Amino acid sequence: IGTPWFDGVEGVTQCPILPGEVFTYQFVVDRPGTYMYHSHYGMQRESGLIGMIRVSPPSTEPEPFTYDYDRSLLLTDWYHKGMSEKATGLASIPFKWVGEPQSLMIQGRGRFNCTNNLMTPQRSEAEVYNASHADCSRLVLTVIPGKTYRLRIGSLTSLSALSFQIEGHNLTVVEADGHYVEPFTVRNLFIYSGETYSVLLKADQNPSRNYWITTSIVSRPEKTPPATAVLNYHPNHPRKHPPTPASSNFRPAWNDTRHRLEQSVAIKARKGFLHPPPEYSDEVIVLLNTQNKVNGYMRCYDIFAVPSNANATMSDGIYRLKFNSTVDVVLQNANTMSVNNSETHPWHLHGHDFWVLGADNPGVWAFHCHIESHFFMGMRIVFESGIDRVANLPSSIMGCGQAKR
Repeated sequence: IGTPWFDGVEGVTQCPILPGEVFTYQFVVDRPGTYMYHSHYGMQRESGLIGMIRVSPPSTEPEPFTYDYDRSLLLTDWYHKGMSEKATGLASIPFKWVGEPQSLMIQGRGRFNCTNNLMTPQRSEAEVYNASHADCSRLVLTVIPGKTYRLRIGSLTSLSALSFQIEGHNLTVVEADGHYVEPFTVRNLFIYSGETYSVLLKADQNPSRNYWITTSIVSRPEKTPPATAVLNYHPNHPRKHPPTPASSNFRPAWNDTRHRLEQSVAIKARKGFLHPPPEYSDEVIVLLNTQNKVNGYMRCYDIFAVPSNANATMSDGIYRLKFNSTVDVVLQNANTMSVNNSETHPWHLHGHDFWVLGADNPGVWAFHCHIESHFFMGMRIVFESGIDRVANLPSSIMGCGQAKR
């Protein structure tokens, strides 16, 4: 709030940070909750420049729920191909899609059986696939029987929508994207890229054993194996495997939309923390999520109508909004250029709470699909909101590279 130039989107609100440069972000932390940060240059986010931010409330404002311990879990997906190779394929003729990730990861840890790919006469199976190596070990989350844990779960996947579950345990959702919500219980937590949730976990199961933690792909055919971690009940040994196979930890089918819809409908603002939306809007923007080609290159688009020709044109995608106006943004999800194929698009608005309809934070804000490849292909626009009210710009953001001097 009040410092839109520190939003971090290169080419929209600031220059990229060049090698050897130091850049300091200074902003007001205006409310408690669970948040994330990541690089916003090209497709760099999926290379691992990511993390979580935990904001505690002031002591005078206790949270509306209690717990004994606080833990964070960041969920990601992982490709063997590098960022540059995938970006080149997306921007080439013929178009080359990035494909499915090779692994899912929980807190940066995942597995991939590369035995068949990497064994050579010079490299034995033991050298290639050493599951006992420390770098290959699963994440272990140790809990004390009878205690309650707040798990702050965030997703910064580049492509995948996920289901997260802990064998034999219920999860009580109490926070979504930095807002307290009316508590509700789930066995599977569905989470899309760019989202955060806080759930309460009660260590109330048989303490003589450990349990599987898994995350798996939904909304796309499941070609990537689930990621696994271990819920370790103290004083069991952290390396003690659960007695059940990881596959027994129930996860929904990839195309089970009913349970995902039920979770969305269940999310309601917590009593005492309500922010009612305006009664009417000043403007309506209708966006169609689809694809087309521009001079042979495949691009994602946000347009008012499906183009009748197969060669589209490009624009800057900037919408200028009056300060404190209320804007309804209607997203219509159309097919891709493949017949009978439509994809999940977790849309994400910078500088605002996504569900808040009033545009009340002056600045230039990116609005885009949080799937890395779709963002790269153009599924993004920019809202210029009350820019005449933006304060004087700091010298640290003026100029890029040599231009700063």
